Amino acid sequence: MNDNERWVRPYGTAADDDFQVSITDAVPGWTHTSLRVATLAPGARVALATGDNEIIVVPLRGGADVTAVDHAGEHHKARLAGRDSVFAGPTDVAYVPPGTSLTIGAGDGPAKVALCGAKATKRADPPPFRHLAAADVPVELRGAGTASREVRNFGVPQVLDADSIIACEVITPAGNWSSYPPHKHDEERDGVETELEEIYYFEVQAEPGAPEGADPVGYQRVYGTAERPIDVLAEVRTGDVVLVPHGWHGPAMATPGYDLYYLNVMAGPGTTRAWLICDDPAHGWVRQAWAQQDADPRLPMGGPR
Repeated sequence: MNDNERWVRPYGTAADDDFQVSITDAVPGWTHTSLRVATLAPGARVALATGDNEIIVVPLRGGADVTAVDHAGEHHKARLAGRDSVFAGPTDVAYVPPGTSLTIGAGDGPAKVALCGAKATKRADPPPFRHLAAADVPVELRGAGTASREVRNFGVPQVLDADSIIACEVITPAGNWSSYPPHKHDEERDGVETELEEIYYFEVQAEPGAPEGADPVGYQRVYGTAERPIDVLAEVRTGDVVLVPHGWHGPAMATPGYDLYYLNVMAGPGTTRAWLICDDPAHGWVRQAWAQQDADPRLPMGGPR
């Protein structure tokens, strides 16, 4: 028997008030990260007190108006231009520190917005509110051939000043494998690996020419070690979430005909904010096989390199 029931949240099974997706430390065994997704009609808004969490506001569809009053009583505003969809290219984002009253509005059109969160535990003084422009989001092409994918690094340590959160989004073209080779980050090993729990939030789209009634779908795999077992093999659709408390994770599979998107949110208990991974030694050799292969010509999708 696998662990899907514990660690997979199909869309509609993790809602809370204004949020159609709500992953917090209310989930048994979940500690460091959170994710909330709200779908807003024109002019609608949601509000949240960040408490001891820091937040990155990520428009998934449409734009958003962000208003924040931080722990010092300072007021901040940012209009996020957003995008037509997660497949249309990078978006601008807003970083919101802990101890802030946060309001997000949809503006003139409908919007879908993700609030990526993490417990802020590493710094005595919170980082400042920040609006990061889409043009300042590094876009990286990873892998090659059928393991090609596009990574938008808006929330990694080299790009965004934050306390604990690490976040990015990944586009995998139809038929390709992502989060590959399988890797883990569940131990603190100086300079080698950091302990980070991770949220995967998925969206899937059909390629042009798909008939009416097509059913965009992908797959996600998580498996453990003998000492810390976990067994997840999930069929994922738009709005689904897979939680990775520990263990090897990957591949994330974009089935032929359907492009796959996932938003990653990571944080952990270590004193250093760093994203250090360890490949499964049974599969890490595949990286060498990419040396003579080109990146998938369909990438990047919707934006410049």
